[in-house]
Amino acid sequence: MKSLFALLFALAPFFCLAAVNVNTATQAELEALKGIGPAKAKAIVDYRSKNGAFKSIDELEKVGGIGKNMLDKLRGELSVSGASKPAAPAAPAQAKPAAKPAK
Repeated sequence: MKSLFALLFALAPFFCLAAVNVNTATQAELEALKGIGPAKAKAIVDYRSKNGAFKSIDELEKVGGIGKNMLDKLRGELSVSGASKPAAPAAPAQAKPAAKPAK
């Protein structure tokens, strides 16, 4: 049992190193990044809503409050893969014509 806990403890850092996808992350997920507080996280979400998915990590420099130095520190923790896409609008339901009565 002790060896199982030791193994889990040893592997824990690898589970915490997953990159945050800036195209799908929530404001709370962005706030979990070192140096990103509520204001910067909201600015990222707002920029993404207004301009669409980020095409590269470097595009984050266009977000207010995020400069080259901060971006360089965060680069290993960020990804832009799997850009979020807005859900396609549902097709309106079409009424089926009434069946003709059998004769």
